[in-house]
Amino acid sequence: MTRLPAIAIALAAAAVAGGGWYLAAGTVPDLAPVTAAQAQEGDAAPADGAEAGAASVEEMVLGDPQAEVQVIEYASFTCPHCADFHDTVWPELKRDYVDTGKIGFTYREVYFDRYGLWAGMLARCGGDTEKYFAISDMIYERQQEWTRGEPAQIADNLRRIGKSAGLTDERLDACMTDGAKAEALLAAFEENAAADDITSTPSFVIGGQKYSNMGYEQFSEILDEQLGTDGDSDS
Repeated sequence: MTRLPAIAIALAAAAVAGGGWYLAAGTVPDLAPVTAAQAQEGDAAPADGAEAGAASVEEMVLGDPQAEVQVIEYASFTCPHCADFHDTVWPELKRDYVDTGKIGFTYREVYFDRYGLWAGMLARCGGDTEKYFAISDMIYERQQEWTRGEPAQIADNLRRIGKSAGLTDERLDACMTDGAKAEALLAAFEENAAADDITSTPSFVIGGQKYSNMGYEQFSEILDEQLGTDGDSDS
């Protein structure tokens, strides 16, 4: 389990307040998303039409949003424990509870660093929920590969994931330089993490109660109890 530093939210807010969407060592806006080329050049302006406060953050939801039991996952794309959860627990959880419509499942991003924010920007670049989760799977699967190297290399690694997901260079440029979207994502992260008292990742809010990382068996027991079932897939 990866602990969320107490100052993480404050640093994220400071990054936004600092303005200047560029990547430069030692500057305040370290979380700003940029392309590999822009990382070399310096300044990266927001995408056309992107103004501060104009962007909104869509909740990424699978399953039944009206189900009696709702699950929220808080995770970081740079968190190894989160990657492990998505490799070992998520496939079964999705098969048995999400795809069957027994629960609603919301995924919320946590930003430990600029790279997690960049990954979140990339995942949302797909344009819809299905594409978001597909790209998210790729980000987790390749976590040990894309997180290596200097900032410019990491930005380039993420772009390669986007290209393999079918995104064009033009689409990636627009997504990864959208300052308004970055501000909105950071604001949503701050608000949600504070509201649900998130201090580590992955964390889960199940039926309004917070839980730490767990395996499928424990997750299933909690869900079955809240659903009032015995775990029978036909129940």
